[in-house]
Amino acid sequence: MSVTPSDRRIAVIGTGHVGSTVAYALMLRELAGEIVLLDANAELAAAEAHDIEHANALARRARIWAGDYAEAASASIAVITAGATMNTAAESRLSLVNRSAAIVRSCVGALTAAGFGGIIVIASNPVDIMAQLAHEISGMPAGRVIGTGTLVDSARLRSLLGTKLGVDPQSVVAYVLGEHGDSELAAFSLAQAGAIPVRALRAHDPLDEVAIEDDVRRAGLRIFEGKGYTSFGVASAAVRICEAIVWDEHAVMPVSALLTGQYGISGVYLSLPCVVGAAGVDRIMAPQLDDDELRRLRASASVLEATHAALRDAQSVDV
Repeated sequence: MSVTPSDRRIAVIGTGHVGSTVAYALMLRELAGEIVLLDANAELAAAEAHDIEHANALARRARIWAGDYAEAASASIAVITAGATMNTAAESRLSLVNRSAAIVRSCVGALTAAGFGGIIVIASNPVDIMAQLAHEISGMPAGRVIGTGTLVDSARLRSLLGTKLGVDPQSVVAYVLGEHGDSELAAFSLAQAGAIPVRALRAHDPLDEVAIEDDVRRAGLRIFEGKGYTSFGVASAAVRICEAIVWDEHAVMPVSALLTGQYGISGVYLSLPCVVGAAGVDRIMAPQLDDDELRRLRASASVLEATHAALRDAQSVDV
């Protein structure tokens, strides 16, 4: 028997700026009949639950409350946003790895110990490393542990290209691949609008691809500089993944998943176009990249592999 959104429970673990926005958007988009919020700060989780519950009375109908891991265990999706946050805009996402790992390890451990058997969506930074850590700790199939990855970066790229081409960004197909971070790359060879390659559309007036990619890469940092955190973009990415799962869309989106030989890369989480549906990541797609993009993707994978290895070594020392 299929599970409808009204029967579905989604857990949000971590109720800071991103987690509370995720919960609010889940309610507005009617993706769950029950939304349970968890946070190490129980008072914060309760306050956010009450605030969203009051908004819910003016918008959609769902049961929203602050709960515990026993209640989260019966959720079909758990969105984990808990993790370390950047102190300054100059700090890289990868620099958060040890602090975030301790938090994510605790959350995933408690969730799986409680008997959770759904799909985990990771939004904690550095998201690729945290998604891989969640996969390893949970023992769940890799397709059922998904990182938000470069979904938000790709949305930023589509927005910029739409503006420069004078078309609706939703009519643009464009992907940012690799790490969600400094080594990510915008795959301009794949970018299209109206089934026409963007490079062909601007053959007589080429886009400044380097500047556009830098703009995309630095977008989150500029937002951080302005308000001290980012929330709406990454929260929308997490909710979009939940939507694809809830409605079994088999939607193609760039999310962080465990590679198994694509482009000669294995054993590392990073973003490629993935087919996402009710079972999580159904398959990972490997579109043809140009030589420079392929080189840069492999370099991005190497950065993540080295970071994961350093984290693993640190864990073994701690033990």
